[in-house]
Amino acid sequence: METIIIIVFLAGYLAITLEHNLKIDKLIPALAMMAILWAIIALNHMSVFEVNTELRELEPTHIDEILLHHLGKTAEILVFLLGAMTIVEIIDYFDGFATIKGFIRTRSKKKLLWLFSILAFILSAIIDNLTATIVLITILQKVIIDRNTRLWFAGMIIISANAGGAWSPIGDVTTTMLWIANKVTAGQLILHVLIPSIVCMVIPTLIAGKKKAFQGVIEGDFVKETQKSKYGATMLYLGLGAIVFVPFFKTITHLPPYVGMMLSLAVVAAFAEIFSNKKFSISSVDGGEHDEGGHHSPVHSSLSKIELPSILFFLGILLAVGALESLGMLFHYAESLNTAIPNTDIVVLLFGVGSAIIDNVPLVAASIGMFGEPIDNPLWHFIAYSAGTGGSMLIIGSAAGVVAMGMEKIDFFWYLKKIAWLAFIGFISGAVVFVLMRDFVLNV
Repeated sequence: METIIIIVFLAGYLAITLEHNLKIDKLIPALAMMAILWAIIALNHMSVFEVNTELRELEPTHIDEILLHHLGKTAEILVFLLGAMTIVEIIDYFDGFATIKGFIRTRSKKKLLWLFSILAFILSAIIDNLTATIVLITILQKVIIDRNTRLWFAGMIIISANAGGAWSPIGDVTTTMLWIANKVTAGQLILHVLIPSIVCMVIPTLIAGKKKAFQGVIEGDFVKETQKSKYGATMLYLGLGAIVFVPFFKTITHLPPYVGMMLSLAVVAAFAEIFSNKKFSISSVDGGEHDEGGHHSPVHSSLSKIELPSILFFLGILLAVGALESLGMLFHYAESLNTAIPNTDIVVLLFGVGSAIIDNVPLVAASIGMFGEPIDNPLWHFIAYSAGTGGSMLIIGSAAGVVAMGMEKIDFFWYLKKIAWLAFIGFISGAVVFVLMRDFVLNV
């Protein structure tokens, strides 16, 4: 029966990886795989276990209890992401991101390369790498007219955004997962991963700056736009500040991160309602006859734009991995892996390369179930770095890459030929710096 379990998981995993070829959204195989796995476990009355992280052993439990346990852990991540996504959409409702375009005043391609790379690195650490990529490519399309030049910039934005997301507990879904699972703390994650991430961004940018694509100046005039709302800048700084506040809230109160995110959302939403001068009516989300009520509320408008397919995908994949963990498969697989490859650094680097081929979310979810190292062990920081930055090596290897691919119609093989080697150099450079810092500087 375990063979069937593995076949179902691999089939679902393959369908997720080939979503662009199959033209089926990855949430569909993820949800189907999750439901089928748990159904097989229930119908065959298979034994399920909970991992005792302190004793590093499996303890028998009941399927209802373990399923509720996994659902609770998954819900923490999903509610956190919903709050963050809503705050970002509220900022966008007031056209707050247009404020960033005001910082762009140079026409030099090399200076623009560094400006976009630094913005991607910083923004992705606050609003996550996916959203940062969307915001910056939208701005890029208004600044650079020539599409071929934009493709190069978009590729470098992907590398910088993924590097920026890796060192922040709110910068990437995978680092958020490790943070919420109490594998890393915000302060130690930043201490260990910030400098390697900077190296991962700077080295490719330095090399790219010497290429012909980034020589000279851009042609044409900047597209000038009037900001839709006079509160745009206020909402941008308020929203970003509210998101950054969440790790501090967790550190002070020791409550799960989603609690702080809900508080931040409440504050941002309150200001949004005040600024919009619209009344909030939860009963009037649907129906044109209530337009003056809740439908034009910035909160309702923002909630309607939340990317629910991503939320459902995370639900499916995390509970599917939870099924393998509950059967003890990940625990035994980790033991076999440690026996076959004693050097965990090589294993983590392979995770990074693997995240470029398949989705990094299930990889990190599996690693959480595989390894029993205590909180803030360097292994978890290295996993955060590798899973976060490794996906840059292929255009389909990260959420940032996939969204850039859609926005700019970037060809898979163009990226593979032009950008992938830069991403690989950045990934390896940062990994070397991480290991040197761990062994000689931080001396952990």
